[in-house]
Amino acid sequence: MNYYPIYLNMTERRCLVIGGGAVAERKIAGLLEAGAKLTVISPAITDTIAHWAKDHAIKLIARRYQVGDLTEHEIVFVATDDGAVNAQVFSDGRRLGVWVNAVDDPEHCDFILPSVLRRGALSIAVSSGGTSPALSRTIREELELYFTDEYTLLAKLAAEARAELHGRGVSAPFETWRRALSGDVRQLLMRGDVARAKALLLRELGVEA
Repeated sequence: MNYYPIYLNMTERRCLVIGGGAVAERKIAGLLEAGAKLTVISPAITDTIAHWAKDHAIKLIARRYQVGDLTEHEIVFVATDDGAVNAQVFSDGRRLGVWVNAVDDPEHCDFILPSVLRRGALSIAVSSGGTSPALSRTIREELELYFTDEYTLLAKLAAEARAELHGRGVSAPFETWRRALSGDVRQLLMRGDVARAKALLLRELGVEA
Protein backbone atom coordinates (compact mmCIF):
# COMPACT_ATOMS: atom_id res chain seq x y z
CA MET A 1 0.00 0.00 0.00
CA ASN A 2 1.13 3.53 -0.75
CA TYR A 3 0.28 6.40 1.59
CA TYR A 4 0.27 10.15 0.96
CA PRO A 5 1.33 12.16 4.04
CA ILE A 6 -1.13 14.89 4.99
CA TYR A 7 -1.95 17.14 7.95
CA LEU A 8 -5.69 17.43 8.45
CA ASN A 9 -7.58 20.24 10.13
CA MET A 10 -9.65 18.44 12.78
CA THR A 11 -11.38 21.46 14.33
CA GLU A 12 -15.08 20.60 14.76
CA ARG A 13 -14.68 17.62 12.43
CA ARG A 14 -17.21 14.92 13.31
CA CYS A 15 -15.22 11.89 14.48
CA LEU A 16 -16.28 8.54 15.90
CA VAL A 17 -14.15 6.37 18.18
CA ILE A 18 -15.24 2.75 18.60
CA GLY A 19 -13.79 1.24 21.76
CA GLY A 20 -13.31 2.35 25.33
CA GLY A 21 -10.00 0.93 26.54
CA ALA A 22 -6.55 2.42 27.01
CA VAL A 23 -5.83 2.61 23.26
CA ALA A 24 -9.13 4.35 22.60
CA GLU A 25 -8.38 6.74 25.46
CA ARG A 26 -5.12 7.80 23.80
CA LYS A 27 -6.89 8.35 20.48
CA ILE A 28 -9.59 10.41 22.16
CA ALA A 29 -7.05 12.55 24.00
CA GLY A 30 -5.26 13.42 20.77
CA LEU A 31 -8.48 14.16 18.93
CA LEU A 32 -9.76 16.41 21.71
CA GLU A 33 -6.46 18.28 21.66
CA ALA A 34 -6.93 18.77 17.91
CA GLY A 35 -10.43 20.18 18.45
CA ALA A 36 -12.46 17.33 16.95
CA LYS A 37 -16.16 16.85 17.71
CA LEU A 38 -16.21 13.37 19.23
CA THR A 39 -18.65 10.52 19.68
CA VAL A 40 -17.49 7.33 21.45
CA ILE A 41 -19.24 3.97 21.16
CA SER A 42 -18.33 1.27 23.69
CA PRO A 43 -20.14 -0.80 26.34
CA ALA A 44 -17.14 -0.43 28.70
CA ILE A 45 -14.89 2.60 29.15
CA THR A 46 -11.93 3.78 31.22
CA ASP A 47 -12.34 6.22 34.10
CA THR A 48 -10.81 8.99 32.00
CA ILE A 49 -13.26 8.46 29.15
CA ALA A 50 -16.11 8.45 31.69
CA HIS A 51 -14.80 11.79 33.00
CA TRP A 52 -14.78 13.27 29.49
CA ALA A 53 -18.33 12.07 28.95
CA LYS A 54 -19.48 13.54 32.28
CA ASP A 55 -17.89 16.87 31.33
CA HIS A 56 -19.60 16.73 27.90
CA ALA A 57 -16.25 16.81 26.11
CA ILE A 58 -17.46 13.75 24.19
CA LYS A 59 -20.78 12.11 23.39
CA LEU A 60 -20.86 8.57 24.78
CA ILE A 61 -23.02 5.74 23.41
CA ALA A 62 -22.70 2.86 25.87
CA ARG A 63 -23.14 -0.18 23.63
CA ARG A 64 -21.37 -2.14 20.91
CA TYR A 65 -21.06 -0.89 17.33
CA GLN A 66 -24.09 -1.29 15.09
CA VAL A 67 -24.54 -0.88 11.35
CA GLY A 68 -25.66 2.69 10.75
CA ASP A 69 -23.45 4.23 13.46
CA LEU A 70 -21.16 5.84 10.87
CA THR A 71 -23.91 8.12 9.61
CA GLU A 72 -23.07 11.82 10.07
CA HIS A 73 -19.41 11.09 10.88
CA GLU A 74 -16.47 11.98 8.67
CA ILE A 75 -13.66 9.94 10.22
CA VAL A 76 -13.76 6.79 12.35
CA PHE A 77 -11.15 5.27 14.65
CA VAL A 78 -11.66 1.65 15.65
CA ALA A 79 -9.79 0.77 18.86
CA THR A 80 -10.97 -2.73 19.70
CA ASP A 81 -9.28 -6.11 19.44
CA ASP A 82 -12.24 -7.55 17.51
CA GLY A 83 -11.34 -8.30 13.88
CA ALA A 84 -14.98 -8.78 12.94
CA VAL A 85 -15.82 -5.27 14.15
CA ASN A 86 -12.85 -3.86 12.21
CA ALA A 87 -14.02 -5.55 9.02
CA GLN A 88 -17.64 -4.45 9.46
CA VAL A 89 -16.73 -0.82 10.17
CA PHE A 90 -14.31 -0.74 7.23
CA SER A 91 -16.96 -2.16 4.90
CA ASP A 92 -19.56 0.32 6.14
CA GLY A 93 -17.06 3.16 5.77
CA ARG A 94 -16.28 2.27 2.16
CA ARG A 95 -19.99 2.15 1.37
CA LEU A 96 -20.66 5.54 2.99
CA GLY A 97 -17.45 7.31 1.99
CA VAL A 98 -16.23 7.61 5.59
CA TRP A 99 -12.51 7.27 6.33
CA VAL A 100 -11.65 4.46 8.76
CA ASN A 101 -8.56 3.74 10.84
CA ALA A 102 -8.42 0.40 12.66
CA VAL A 103 -5.65 0.13 15.24
CA ASP A 104 -2.98 -2.47 14.33
CA ASP A 105 -5.06 -3.63 11.35
CA PRO A 106 -3.75 -1.89 8.19
CA GLU A 107 -5.88 -4.08 5.92
CA HIS A 108 -8.94 -2.32 7.34
CA CYS A 109 -7.58 1.22 7.20
CA ASP A 110 -8.13 4.04 4.74
CA PHE A 111 -5.36 5.92 6.54
CA ILE A 112 -2.74 5.22 9.19
CA LEU A 113 -1.37 7.37 11.99
CA PRO A 114 2.34 8.19 12.20
CA SER A 115 4.46 8.46 15.31
CA VAL A 116 4.61 12.19 16.00
CA LEU A 117 7.21 14.37 17.68
CA ARG A 118 5.84 17.76 18.77
CA ARG A 119 7.72 20.89 19.68
CA GLY A 120 5.06 23.57 20.00
CA ALA A 121 3.67 24.28 16.53
CA LEU A 122 6.41 22.15 15.00
CA SER A 123 5.45 18.52 14.42
CA ILE A 124 7.51 15.77 12.81
CA ALA A 125 5.70 12.63 11.70
CA VAL A 126 7.41 9.27 11.16
CA SER A 127 5.72 6.34 9.43
CA SER A 128 6.74 2.91 8.20
CA GLY A 129 3.63 2.63 6.05
CA GLY A 130 1.94 0.55 8.72
CA THR A 131 4.53 -2.25 8.49
CA SER A 132 6.32 -1.58 11.79
CA PRO A 133 4.91 0.90 14.32
CA ALA A 134 7.79 -0.04 16.64
CA LEU A 135 10.31 1.18 14.05
CA SER A 136 8.43 4.45 13.63
CA ARG A 137 8.42 5.00 17.39
CA THR A 138 12.12 4.12 17.67
CA ILE A 139 13.06 6.68 15.00
CA ARG A 140 10.80 9.29 16.57
CA GLU A 141 12.52 8.77 19.94
CA GLU A 142 15.91 9.16 18.25
CA LEU A 143 14.75 12.44 16.70
CA GLU A 144 13.79 13.70 20.18
CA LEU A 145 17.51 13.78 21.02
CA TYR A 146 18.10 16.24 18.17
CA PHE A 147 14.92 18.30 18.20
CA THR A 148 15.27 19.54 21.77
CA ASP A 149 13.01 21.97 23.62
CA GLU A 150 14.45 25.13 22.07
CA TYR A 151 12.72 24.12 18.84
CA THR A 152 9.45 25.07 20.52
CA LEU A 153 10.77 28.61 20.83
CA LEU A 154 12.30 28.49 17.35
CA ALA A 155 8.95 27.54 15.80
CA LYS A 156 7.20 30.36 17.68
CA LEU A 157 9.91 32.83 16.67
CA ALA A 158 9.73 31.80 13.01
CA ALA A 159 5.94 32.28 13.02
CA GLU A 160 6.28 35.74 14.58
CA ALA A 161 8.97 36.72 12.07
CA ARG A 162 6.86 35.51 9.16
CA ALA A 163 3.90 37.58 10.39
CA GLU A 164 6.21 40.59 10.77
CA LEU A 165 7.44 40.23 7.20
CA HIS A 166 3.91 39.85 5.85
CA GLY A 167 2.82 42.93 7.79
CA ARG A 168 5.57 44.95 6.13
CA GLY A 169 4.96 43.52 2.69
CA VAL A 170 8.39 41.88 2.65
CA SER A 171 9.24 38.37 1.48
CA ALA A 172 12.42 36.32 1.88
CA PRO A 173 13.53 33.32 -0.20
CA PHE A 174 14.04 29.91 1.38
CA GLU A 175 17.83 30.13 1.42
CA THR A 176 17.65 33.37 3.38
CA TRP A 177 15.29 31.73 5.88
CA ARG A 178 17.55 28.69 6.13
CA ARG A 179 20.61 30.80 6.96
CA ALA A 180 18.66 33.03 9.33
CA LEU A 181 17.24 30.13 11.34
CA SER A 182 20.65 28.56 11.81
CA GLY A 183 23.64 29.41 13.94
CA ASP A 184 23.45 32.41 16.25
CA VAL A 185 19.65 32.57 16.45
CA ARG A 186 19.51 29.06 17.92
CA GLN A 187 22.43 29.77 20.24
CA LEU A 188 20.61 32.79 21.64
CA LEU A 189 17.47 30.72 22.16
CA MET A 190 19.43 28.04 23.97
CA ARG A 191 20.66 30.75 26.36
CA GLY A 192 17.09 32.00 26.84
CA ASP A 193 17.68 35.37 25.15
CA VAL A 194 14.49 35.40 23.08
CA ALA A 195 14.43 39.16 22.43
CA ARG A 196 17.91 39.22 20.91
CA ALA A 197 17.18 36.06 18.94
CA LYS A 198 14.10 37.66 17.38
CA ALA A 199 15.93 40.89 16.58
CA LEU A 200 18.75 38.93 14.93
CA LEU A 201 16.33 36.76 12.96
CA LEU A 202 14.48 39.79 11.59
CA ARG A 203 17.77 41.46 10.70
CA GLU A 204 18.96 38.36 8.88
CA LEU A 205 15.66 38.33 6.97
CA GLY A 206 16.18 41.92 5.86
CA VAL A 207 14.08 43.95 8.30
CA GLU A 208 14.82 45.73 11.56
CA ALA A 209 12.92 44.85 14.74
